[in-house]
Amino acid sequence: MKKLRVMAMADSRDRLLRALLRLGCVEIREPDGRLADPAWAELLRRETSRLAETKNDLASVNAALEALRRYGGLKDGMLTPRKQVTREDFLNEEAAKWPREVSKTINLVLQDIARLQGEETRLISRRAALDPWMGLDMPLELTETAHVLFRPGVLPGGADTAAIRNELAGADAAAELYEISAEKQQRCCLLVCHKADEDAAMEILRPHGFSATAFQGLSGTASENAAALDGALTENRKKRREAEESIAAAAKEYEDLKILADRLNAEAAERQNAERLLTDGTILFFEGWAPAERMSEVESLLNAEGCAWEAEDPTEEDIPEVPVQLKNNWFTRPLNMVTDMYSLPAYGTVDPNPLMAPFFILFYGMMMADMGYGLIMMGLSAFIMKKARPNGATMRYMIPLMGLCGVSTFIWGALTGGFFGDLIPQIRGLLSGVDPKSVPLWSAFDPLSDAVPVLIGALILGVVQVFTGMIVSMRMKFRRGEAMSALCGEGAWFAAFIAAGAGFALGNVQAGLIAALVILVVTQGYGKKGFGIVTGIFGSLYNGITGYFSDILSYSRLMALMLAGAVVAQVFNQLGAMTGHIIPFIIIAVIGNALNFALNILGCYVHDMRLQCLEFFGRFYEDGGKPFRPLNIEPKYVDIEK
Repeated sequence: MKKLRVMAMADSRDRLLRALLRLGCVEIREPDGRLADPAWAELLRRETSRLAETKNDLASVNAALEALRRYGGLKDGMLTPRKQVTREDFLNEEAAKWPREVSKTINLVLQDIARLQGEETRLISRRAALDPWMGLDMPLELTETAHVLFRPGVLPGGADTAAIRNELAGADAAAELYEISAEKQQRCCLLVCHKADEDAAMEILRPHGFSATAFQGLSGTASENAAALDGALTENRKKRREAEESIAAAAKEYEDLKILADRLNAEAAERQNAERLLTDGTILFFEGWAPAERMSEVESLLNAEGCAWEAEDPTEEDIPEVPVQLKNNWFTRPLNMVTDMYSLPAYGTVDPNPLMAPFFILFYGMMMADMGYGLIMMGLSAFIMKKARPNGATMRYMIPLMGLCGVSTFIWGALTGGFFGDLIPQIRGLLSGVDPKSVPLWSAFDPLSDAVPVLIGALILGVVQVFTGMIVSMRMKFRRGEAMSALCGEGAWFAAFIAAGAGFALGNVQAGLIAALVILVVTQGYGKKGFGIVTGIFGSLYNGITGYFSDILSYSRLMALMLAGAVVAQVFNQLGAMTGHIIPFIIIAVIGNALNFALNILGCYVHDMRLQCLEFFGRFYEDGGKPFRPLNIEPKYVDIEK
């Protein structure tokens, strides 16, 4: 990375930012550090922009897109091809005017739909409140006559209305209680009483939990009001349906709205970066980062825009702030999925992808080890890449990685003779009546009968990866001028392993172990003083021996998953073969292998990740890198033609 300092005229801000957006390789730093300096804060201030307005527009467009998906039956599936758009058309303001109008119209209709939904909820609530009173055939607004009061009310569901009527009669009150409806939770009643006896009647009803009900704003009977509400509901739903149909009619604008959404995302990024600029109203200033390999393009752009600028290598103080951009090719790029999930390497350290890619793909194939599964993975990867051209943060790495791991899975499957387990021998056995074991596919080895050699091979692969990590660690220490630390650390362990291995090969194991122990005792006290030398030696010996042993033993999972996948596939095939008929066999074998494939494609990934992130990265990896986030067009829905 190169550290940039750029100064330009303030009136060229928008043109400069748009040019940087098109270039896509300059990250503008936040100016907080500069503004913390009173001398800078006195001269310059943060630039302002219409970022909030752009975000509101983006939210409106996203709402319009979601409305079209909901009411227009549109979908963005994983296999939906992405539209190709030229950079000029993508950034053309004139082309964006009509989609903006469509977005505004759809959002106005959405507001109407929201209002109608609220109104519908209110109508339904009012209609439901009338249901218990449908048996009341008197006008709801009628509360009294010259001498009589009408008091509708509610009693608890467990109330005994017959007993209450008896109490009213026993009190010699001119009152009668009529039950209109009864439910588990409540009983709706009508109290009819003489005005002079209202207090006496209420004194009797109150202890039973009677609560008066008022029908505010309603006139006519309950059934008449219910009919009116039903009509209002019908009209409401008609208007809502028409509003939804008007949105569905705009489905033809869906692609243009997606382009507008991506354009507003780019515009939001541009305006967000505008607020990282410092200005005094006349000039603007910013600091940032650009990849060294693209400095010729940056230089041409800044000179063309009339900027004053300088670029330099980052200093030691800058290192923690320098962003990281991994340099990848077609083979190592998919491994960004693993690196991003773990953590980016610190700036100036080792890019793990080229080191990890061969091991990850090799290990995955070894654990999966089936030609049929490998063909499925390669076919799915090729189909999705061609059909959908995935460009999401995960899919653009996961799909190619699946294809590479599919190649490895197929090769290992060819070596083990696995094709959906022992599917072909079982089919031969069913069709010809011979023992499937007598007609196996060719294989270099059988993971079931050669489990011990497979385990030894897995451990050897583990040793190779662990040693690779140690070599990388030594190289990094030499580059930092820590030669003695490298020699007394990984170098000493290498020498100890060689001594022990030589003793084993020459038939003198004891001498080899003694030599290895002497090497470690002499070297593991490096950097310690006094009694710390003794504790350092013993601590290093204990941690080193147990650490290397456990790490290498972890690679036994390569054999375990290979064995487990093969056994499960064969068990399902044998269950199908027990039926004695080809059709049931195929059904059981397909279901069983599908379950086995689904389980293993995830399980192998998880275990492979563990080997890379713990056993391998722990040897040399220095994490904590900050991702390089240049001002760039990052479309979600379309592909920008180069």
